[in-house]
Amino acid sequence: MAKKCFLLSFLILLYITVTKAAMGVDFSGSGGVGVGIGGGGGGGMWVGPVSNYVPTTDNPSRLNITYNALQAWKSAISDDPLGILRNWVGTNICSYKGIFCSDPDRFIIGGIDLNHANLKGTLVNDLSIFNEMTLLHLNSNRFSGVIPDTFKDLSSLQELDLSNNLFTGSFPSVILYMQSLIYLDLRFNSFTGSIPDELFNKRLDAVFLNNNEFSGQIPDNLGGSSASVINLANNKLVGNIPASVGFMSSNLKEILFLNNQLTGCIPEGVGLFTEIQVFDVSYNSLMGHLPDTVSCLSDIEVLNLEHNKLSGELSNLVCSLKSLVNLTVSYNFFSGFSQECSRLPNRNVGFDFAGNCIPGRDWQRPQPQCSEVPGSGLNCFRIPAVQPVVCGGMVENFGAP
Repeated sequence: MAKKCFLLSFLILLYITVTKAAMGVDFSGSGGVGVGIGGGGGGGMWVGPVSNYVPTTDNPSRLNITYNALQAWKSAISDDPLGILRNWVGTNICSYKGIFCSDPDRFIIGGIDLNHANLKGTLVNDLSIFNEMTLLHLNSNRFSGVIPDTFKDLSSLQELDLSNNLFTGSFPSVILYMQSLIYLDLRFNSFTGSIPDELFNKRLDAVFLNNNEFSGQIPDNLGGSSASVINLANNKLVGNIPASVGFMSSNLKEILFLNNQLTGCIPEGVGLFTEIQVFDVSYNSLMGHLPDTVSCLSDIEVLNLEHNKLSGELSNLVCSLKSLVNLTVSYNFFSGFSQECSRLPNRNVGFDFAGNCIPGRDWQRPQPQCSEVPGSGLNCFRIPAVQPVVCGGMVENFGAP
Protein backbone atom coordinates (compact mmCIF):
# COMPACT_ATOMS: atom_id res chain seq x y z
CA MET A 1 0.00 0.00 0.00
CA ALA A 2 1.31 3.41 -0.86
CA LYS A 3 2.41 5.30 2.24
CA LYS A 4 1.94 8.69 0.62
CA CYS A 5 -1.72 7.97 -0.10
CA PHE A 6 -2.30 6.77 3.43
CA LEU A 7 -0.74 9.92 4.88
CA LEU A 8 -2.72 12.10 2.48
CA SER A 9 -6.01 10.43 3.48
CA PHE A 10 -5.16 10.80 7.15
CA LEU A 11 -4.30 14.50 6.85
CA ILE A 12 -7.37 15.32 4.77
CA LEU A 13 -9.82 13.75 7.17
CA LEU A 14 -7.92 14.93 10.22
CA TYR A 15 -8.27 18.44 8.83
CA ILE A 16 -12.01 17.92 8.41
CA THR A 17 -12.33 16.70 11.98
CA VAL A 18 -10.27 19.55 13.44
CA THR A 19 -12.24 22.08 11.41
CA LYS A 20 -15.47 20.76 12.86
CA ALA A 21 -14.03 20.90 16.36
CA ALA A 22 -12.98 24.52 15.86
CA MET A 23 -16.54 25.37 14.89
CA GLY A 24 -17.95 23.95 18.10
CA VAL A 25 -18.90 20.56 16.79
CA ASP A 26 -20.73 18.28 19.16
CA PHE A 27 -18.80 15.02 19.26
CA SER A 28 -21.31 13.17 21.33
CA GLY A 29 -22.67 11.25 18.34
CA SER A 30 -21.72 7.73 17.38
CA GLY A 31 -19.64 6.55 14.46
CA GLY A 32 -16.47 8.06 13.07
CA VAL A 33 -14.57 9.45 10.17
CA GLY A 34 -13.41 6.57 7.99
CA VAL A 35 -10.04 6.56 6.30
CA GLY A 36 -9.81 3.70 3.81
CA ILE A 37 -6.68 3.09 1.78
CA GLY A 38 -8.26 0.56 -0.53
CA GLY A 39 -7.09 -2.98 -0.79
CA GLY A 40 -9.90 -4.88 -2.42
CA GLY A 41 -11.52 -5.45 0.93
CA GLY A 42 -8.88 -4.02 3.22
CA GLY A 43 -9.51 -2.37 6.56
CA GLY A 44 -9.99 1.22 7.57
CA MET A 45 -9.12 3.64 10.34
CA TRP A 46 -11.30 6.06 12.31
CA VAL A 47 -10.54 9.67 13.20
CA GLY A 48 -13.07 10.89 15.74
CA PRO A 49 -16.84 10.52 15.86
CA VAL A 50 -19.49 11.59 13.38
CA SER A 51 -20.61 15.15 14.02
CA ASN A 52 -24.08 16.31 14.98
CA TYR A 53 -23.07 19.81 13.92
CA VAL A 54 -25.88 21.79 12.30
CA PRO A 55 -24.68 24.41 9.78
CA THR A 56 -25.59 27.97 10.68
CA THR A 57 -24.94 29.77 7.40
CA ASP A 58 -28.04 30.31 5.31
CA ASN A 59 -27.13 28.73 1.97
CA PRO A 60 -30.34 27.01 0.85
CA SER A 61 -29.35 26.75 -2.82
CA ARG A 62 -26.14 24.84 -2.11
CA LEU A 63 -27.89 22.76 0.53
CA ASN A 64 -30.67 21.77 -1.86
CA ILE A 65 -28.24 20.79 -4.60
CA THR A 66 -26.13 18.68 -2.27
CA TYR A 67 -29.14 17.13 -0.54
CA ASN A 68 -30.79 16.24 -3.85
CA ALA A 69 -27.58 14.66 -5.18
CA LEU A 70 -27.17 12.44 -2.14
CA GLN A 71 -30.83 11.45 -2.15
CA ALA A 72 -30.60 10.58 -5.86
CA TRP A 73 -27.71 8.28 -5.08
CA LYS A 74 -29.57 6.78 -2.12
CA SER A 75 -32.48 6.01 -4.48
CA ALA A 76 -30.07 4.14 -6.78
CA ILE A 77 -29.02 1.84 -3.90
CA SER A 78 -31.36 -1.14 -3.80
CA ASP A 79 -29.95 -3.03 -0.83
CA ASP A 80 -28.41 -1.78 2.42
CA PRO A 81 -28.23 -4.85 4.69
CA LEU A 82 -26.14 -3.09 7.33
CA GLY A 83 -28.39 -0.04 7.53
CA ILE A 84 -25.51 2.27 6.65
CA LEU A 85 -27.80 4.83 5.00
CA ARG A 86 -30.43 4.77 7.73
CA ASN A 87 -29.49 8.28 8.90
CA TRP A 88 -29.46 9.75 5.38
CA VAL A 89 -32.61 11.71 6.15
CA GLY A 90 -33.17 15.41 6.67
CA THR A 91 -30.99 18.30 5.60
CA ASN A 92 -28.15 17.84 8.09
CA ILE A 93 -26.13 16.20 5.32
CA CYS A 94 -22.79 16.60 7.10
CA SER A 95 -24.00 14.09 9.69
CA TYR A 96 -24.80 11.42 7.08
CA LYS A 97 -22.77 8.32 7.75
CA GLY A 98 -19.82 8.11 5.37
CA ILE A 99 -20.16 11.74 4.25
CA PHE A 100 -17.49 14.19 5.38
CA CYS A 101 -17.82 17.93 4.93
CA SER A 102 -14.70 20.05 4.54
CA ASP A 103 -16.81 23.19 4.98
CA PRO A 104 -20.06 22.41 6.83
CA ASP A 105 -21.42 25.99 6.60
CA ARG A 106 -21.23 25.83 2.79
CA PHE A 107 -22.19 22.14 2.59
CA ILE A 108 -18.94 21.27 0.80
CA ILE A 109 -18.42 17.51 0.56
CA GLY A 110 -14.73 16.78 1.15
CA GLY A 111 -14.90 12.99 1.08
CA ILE A 112 -17.11 9.93 0.86
CA ASP A 113 -15.99 6.76 2.63
CA LEU A 114 -18.38 3.81 2.46
CA ASN A 115 -15.83 0.99 2.49
CA HIS A 116 -17.21 -2.42 3.55
CA ALA A 117 -20.80 -1.19 3.55
CA ASN A 118 -22.06 -4.07 1.35
CA LEU A 119 -24.29 -1.65 -0.54
CA LYS A 120 -25.90 -2.80 -3.79
CA GLY A 121 -26.59 -0.24 -6.47
CA THR A 122 -25.06 2.02 -9.08
CA LEU A 123 -23.20 5.29 -9.22
CA VAL A 124 -25.22 8.28 -10.42
CA ASN A 125 -24.34 11.37 -12.46
CA ASP A 126 -25.45 13.59 -9.56
CA LEU A 127 -22.27 12.76 -7.61
CA SER A 128 -20.21 14.73 -10.12
CA ILE A 129 -21.36 18.01 -8.54
CA PHE A 130 -18.96 17.34 -5.66
CA ASN A 131 -16.05 18.89 -7.50
CA GLU A 132 -14.25 19.76 -4.27
CA MET A 133 -14.27 16.16 -3.05
CA THR A 134 -10.77 14.76 -2.60
CA LEU A 135 -11.49 11.10 -1.88
CA LEU A 136 -14.10 8.55 -2.86
CA HIS A 137 -13.69 5.18 -1.12
CA LEU A 138 -16.26 2.53 -2.00
CA ASN A 139 -14.36 -0.74 -1.71
CA SER A 140 -16.09 -3.98 -0.74
CA ASN A 141 -19.62 -3.19 -1.86
CA ARG A 142 -21.84 -4.47 -4.66
CA PHE A 143 -21.88 -1.47 -6.95
CA SER A 144 -22.30 -2.43 -10.60
CA GLY A 145 -22.64 -0.90 -14.04
CA VAL A 146 -20.19 1.66 -15.36
CA ILE A 147 -18.52 4.80 -14.01
CA PRO A 148 -20.56 7.84 -15.15
CA ASP A 149 -18.87 10.05 -17.74
CA THR A 150 -19.79 13.08 -15.65
CA PHE A 151 -17.19 12.00 -13.08
CA LYS A 152 -14.66 13.88 -15.21
CA ASP A 153 -15.89 16.95 -13.33
CA LEU A 154 -14.39 15.60 -10.08
CA SER A 155 -11.36 17.81 -10.63
CA SER A 156 -10.19 17.73 -7.00
CA LEU A 157 -10.41 13.96 -6.53
CA GLN A 158 -7.10 12.53 -5.35
CA GLU A 159 -8.09 9.02 -4.28
CA LEU A 160 -10.52 6.73 -6.10
CA ASP A 161 -11.08 3.28 -4.60
CA LEU A 162 -13.75 1.19 -6.35
CA SER A 163 -12.15 -2.16 -5.57
CA ASN A 164 -14.04 -5.34 -4.79
CA ASN A 165 -17.29 -4.41 -6.52
CA LEU A 166 -19.18 -5.60 -9.61
CA PHE A 167 -18.26 -2.93 -12.17
CA THR A 168 -18.09 -3.97 -15.82
CA GLY A 169 -17.23 -2.51 -19.20
CA SER A 170 -13.98 -1.17 -20.60
CA PHE A 171 -11.45 0.81 -18.61
CA PRO A 172 -13.38 3.89 -17.41
CA SER A 173 -11.80 6.57 -19.60
CA VAL A 174 -13.33 9.27 -17.40
CA ILE A 175 -10.50 8.52 -14.96
CA LEU A 176 -8.02 9.95 -17.45
CA TYR A 177 -9.66 13.37 -16.99
CA MET A 178 -9.30 13.44 -13.21
CA GLN A 179 -6.51 15.97 -12.99
CA SER A 180 -5.66 15.58 -9.31
CA LEU A 181 -5.83 11.79 -9.02
CA ILE A 182 -2.85 10.09 -7.36
CA TYR A 183 -4.33 6.83 -6.06
CA LEU A 184 -6.35 4.48 -8.27
CA ASP A 185 -7.77 1.15 -7.14
CA LEU A 186 -10.04 -0.79 -9.52
CA ARG A 187 -9.05 -4.30 -8.51
CA PHE A 188 -11.49 -7.17 -8.02
CA ASN A 189 -14.07 -6.04 -10.57
CA SER A 190 -14.93 -7.25 -14.10
CA PHE A 191 -13.44 -4.55 -16.30
CA THR A 192 -12.48 -5.74 -19.79
CA GLY A 193 -10.56 -4.55 -22.83
CA SER A 194 -7.18 -2.90 -23.04
CA ILE A 195 -5.40 -0.67 -20.54
CA PRO A 196 -5.05 2.82 -22.11
CA ASP A 197 -1.57 4.23 -22.71
CA GLU A 198 -2.67 7.56 -21.21
CA LEU A 199 -3.00 6.00 -17.76
CA PHE A 200 0.76 5.80 -17.36
CA ASN A 201 1.21 9.44 -18.32
CA LYS A 202 -0.71 10.50 -15.21
CA ARG A 203 1.17 11.37 -12.03
CA LEU A 204 -0.19 8.45 -10.04
CA ASP A 205 1.46 7.03 -6.96
CA ALA A 206 -0.46 3.73 -6.90
CA VAL A 207 -2.16 1.77 -9.69
CA PHE A 208 -4.16 -1.33 -8.74
CA LEU A 209 -5.84 -3.00 -11.75
CA ASN A 210 -5.39 -6.60 -10.66
CA ASN A 211 -8.12 -9.24 -10.66
CA ASN A 212 -10.12 -7.94 -13.60
CA GLU A 213 -10.38 -9.18 -17.18
CA PHE A 214 -8.14 -6.67 -18.92
CA SER A 215 -6.62 -7.99 -22.15
CA GLY A 216 -4.20 -6.91 -24.85
CA GLN A 217 -0.63 -5.81 -24.30
CA ILE A 218 0.85 -3.81 -21.45
CA PRO A 219 1.30 -0.27 -22.83
CA ASP A 220 4.83 0.44 -24.05
CA ASN A 221 4.95 3.67 -22.06
CA LEU A 222 4.59 1.83 -18.74
CA GLY A 223 8.08 3.10 -17.95
CA GLY A 224 6.77 6.66 -17.87
CA SER A 225 4.76 6.01 -14.73
CA SER A 226 5.82 7.66 -11.49
CA ALA A 227 3.94 5.12 -9.36
CA SER A 228 5.47 3.37 -6.37
CA VAL A 229 3.15 0.36 -6.79
CA ILE A 230 1.77 -1.13 -10.02
CA ASN A 231 -0.34 -4.27 -9.82
CA LEU A 232 -1.62 -5.78 -13.09
CA ALA A 233 -1.89 -9.35 -11.77
CA ASN A 234 -4.66 -11.83 -12.56
CA ASN A 235 -5.82 -10.41 -15.87
CA LYS A 236 -5.54 -11.65 -19.48
CA LEU A 237 -2.63 -9.52 -20.65
CA VAL A 238 -0.47 -10.84 -23.50
CA GLY A 239 2.77 -9.97 -25.28
CA ASN A 240 6.10 -8.88 -23.85
CA ILE A 241 6.96 -6.96 -20.73
CA PRO A 242 7.75 -3.49 -22.14
CA ALA A 243 11.44 -2.64 -22.28
CA SER A 244 10.56 0.79 -20.88
CA VAL A 245 10.24 -0.73 -17.41
CA GLY A 246 13.96 -0.13 -17.06
CA PHE A 247 13.41 3.61 -17.07
CA MET A 248 10.73 3.82 -14.40
CA SER A 249 10.89 6.25 -11.53
CA SER A 250 13.11 5.40 -8.58
CA ASN A 251 9.91 5.59 -6.53
CA LEU A 252 8.89 2.16 -7.79
CA LYS A 253 8.77 -0.37 -4.97
CA GLU A 254 6.41 -3.10 -6.21
CA ILE A 255 5.47 -4.35 -9.65
CA LEU A 256 3.28 -7.41 -10.15
CA PHE A 257 2.45 -9.05 -13.49
CA LEU A 258 1.62 -12.53 -12.18
CA ASN A 259 -1.01 -14.80 -13.69
CA ASN A 260 -1.35 -13.26 -17.12
CA GLN A 261 -0.34 -14.63 -20.52
CA LEU A 262 2.93 -12.76 -21.00
CA THR A 263 5.59 -14.16 -23.33
CA GLY A 264 9.10 -13.29 -24.45
CA CYS A 265 12.08 -12.49 -22.24
CA ILE A 266 12.45 -10.72 -18.94
CA PRO A 267 13.82 -7.42 -20.25
CA GLU A 268 17.33 -6.29 -19.45
CA GLY A 269 15.83 -3.15 -17.96
CA VAL A 270 14.67 -4.82 -14.78
CA GLY A 271 18.24 -4.46 -13.59
CA LEU A 272 17.64 -0.74 -13.28
CA PHE A 273 15.02 -1.29 -10.53
CA THR A 274 17.66 -0.66 -7.90
CA GLU A 275 15.11 0.24 -5.22
CA ILE A 276 12.32 -2.21 -6.06
CA GLN A 277 11.30 -4.59 -3.29
CA VAL A 278 8.77 -6.89 -4.98
CA PHE A 279 9.00 -8.21 -8.55
CA ASP A 280 6.47 -10.94 -9.39
CA VAL A 281 6.05 -12.30 -12.93
CA SER A 282 4.94 -15.80 -11.93
CA TYR A 283 2.37 -17.85 -13.85
CA ASN A 284 3.14 -16.55 -17.32
CA SER A 285 5.03 -18.01 -20.30
CA LEU A 286 8.28 -16.06 -20.11
CA MET A 287 11.32 -17.73 -21.68
CA GLY A 288 15.07 -17.37 -21.99
CA HIS A 289 17.75 -16.75 -19.39
CA LEU A 290 17.66 -14.24 -16.58
CA PRO A 291 19.65 -11.10 -17.36
CA ASP A 292 22.81 -10.70 -15.28
CA THR A 293 21.59 -7.22 -14.43
CA VAL A 294 19.11 -8.78 -12.00
CA SER A 295 22.06 -8.61 -9.62
CA CYS A 296 21.51 -4.86 -9.38
CA LEU A 297 18.24 -5.33 -7.50
CA SER A 298 19.92 -4.51 -4.23
CA ASP A 299 16.67 -3.88 -2.31
CA ILE A 300 14.66 -6.78 -3.73
CA GLU A 301 12.92 -8.83 -1.05
CA VAL A 302 10.51 -10.96 -3.08
CA LEU A 303 11.55 -12.27 -6.50
CA ASN A 304 8.92 -14.64 -7.87
CA LEU A 305 9.54 -16.29 -11.26
CA GLU A 306 7.65 -19.56 -10.76
CA HIS A 307 5.54 -21.28 -13.42
CA ASN A 308 7.21 -19.84 -16.50
CA LYS A 309 9.51 -21.38 -19.12
CA LEU A 310 12.79 -19.79 -18.03
CA SER A 311 16.02 -21.69 -18.50
CA GLY A 312 19.77 -21.53 -17.90
CA GLU A 313 21.49 -21.57 -14.53
CA LEU A 314 20.81 -19.49 -11.45
CA SER A 315 24.08 -17.74 -10.81
CA ASN A 316 25.72 -16.19 -7.76
CA LEU A 317 24.60 -12.85 -9.17
CA VAL A 318 20.98 -13.71 -8.37
CA CYS A 319 21.42 -15.66 -5.16
CA SER A 320 23.78 -13.10 -3.61
CA LEU A 321 21.14 -10.38 -3.51
CA LYS A 322 21.54 -9.08 0.03
CA SER A 323 17.91 -8.14 0.80
CA LEU A 324 16.26 -11.33 -0.44
CA VAL A 325 13.54 -12.81 1.74
CA ASN A 326 12.00 -15.15 -0.81
CA LEU A 327 13.27 -16.47 -4.16
CA THR A 328 10.81 -18.67 -6.05
CA VAL A 329 11.84 -20.24 -9.38
CA SER A 330 9.81 -23.45 -9.28
CA TYR A 331 8.32 -25.01 -12.41
CA ASN A 332 10.64 -23.57 -15.00
CA PHE A 333 13.46 -25.25 -16.94
CA PHE A 334 16.51 -24.13 -14.98
CA SER A 335 19.36 -26.61 -15.36
CA GLY A 336 21.37 -25.76 -12.25
CA PHE A 337 22.22 -23.24 -9.57
CA SER A 338 25.35 -21.96 -7.89
CA GLN A 339 26.81 -22.68 -4.46
CA GLU A 340 25.51 -19.32 -3.28
CA CYS A 341 21.97 -20.49 -4.07
CA SER A 342 22.56 -23.59 -1.96
CA ARG A 343 23.32 -21.33 1.00
CA LEU A 344 20.05 -19.39 0.82
CA PRO A 345 18.30 -21.53 3.47
CA ASN A 346 21.19 -20.77 5.84
CA ARG A 347 20.35 -17.08 5.40
CA ASN A 348 16.70 -17.79 6.24
CA VAL A 349 15.75 -17.01 2.66
CA GLY A 350 12.86 -18.98 1.21
CA PHE A 351 14.10 -20.83 -1.90
CA ASP A 352 11.76 -22.99 -3.99
CA PHE A 353 13.30 -24.63 -7.05
CA ALA A 354 10.99 -27.67 -7.49
CA GLY A 355 9.86 -28.69 -10.96
CA ASN A 356 12.98 -27.70 -12.89
CA CYS A 357 15.68 -29.71 -14.68
CA ILE A 358 18.45 -29.67 -12.07
CA PRO A 359 20.40 -32.96 -12.01
CA GLY A 360 20.70 -34.72 -8.66
CA ARG A 361 17.95 -32.70 -7.00
CA ASP A 362 14.61 -33.99 -5.77
CA TRP A 363 11.24 -32.97 -7.14
CA GLN A 364 12.48 -32.12 -10.63
CA ARG A 365 10.83 -32.61 -14.03
CA PRO A 366 11.08 -36.01 -15.74
CA GLN A 367 14.07 -36.11 -18.06
CA PRO A 368 11.99 -36.28 -21.28
CA GLN A 369 10.49 -32.87 -20.43
CA CYS A 370 13.97 -31.41 -20.11
CA SER A 371 15.26 -32.66 -23.46
CA GLU A 372 13.69 -29.75 -25.35
CA VAL A 373 13.89 -26.45 -23.48
CA PRO A 374 11.17 -23.98 -24.55
CA GLY A 375 12.51 -20.82 -26.10
CA SER A 376 16.01 -22.20 -26.60
CA GLY A 377 16.19 -20.30 -29.90
CA LEU A 378 14.80 -17.09 -28.46
CA ASN A 379 17.07 -14.09 -28.93
CA CYS A 380 16.82 -11.95 -25.80
CA PHE A 381 18.63 -8.63 -25.97
CA ARG A 382 21.35 -8.70 -23.35
CA ILE A 383 24.03 -6.22 -22.36
CA PRO A 384 27.46 -7.84 -22.89
CA ALA A 385 28.42 -9.39 -19.59
CA VAL A 386 30.92 -7.50 -17.47
CA GLN A 387 32.26 -9.37 -14.48
CA PRO A 388 31.53 -8.18 -11.96
CA VAL A 389 28.43 -6.37 -13.23
CA VAL A 390 28.83 -2.64 -12.57
CA CYS A 391 25.34 -1.46 -11.73
CA GLY A 392 26.28 2.19 -11.67
CA GLY A 393 27.00 2.16 -15.39
CA MET A 394 23.83 0.35 -16.36
CA VAL A 395 21.97 3.30 -17.83
CA GLU A 396 24.77 4.19 -20.24
CA ASN A 397 25.24 0.59 -21.29
CA PHE A 398 21.54 0.09 -21.83
CA GLY A 399 21.48 2.85 -24.41
CA ALA A 400 24.71 1.78 -26.11
CA PRO A 401 24.54 0.48 -29.73
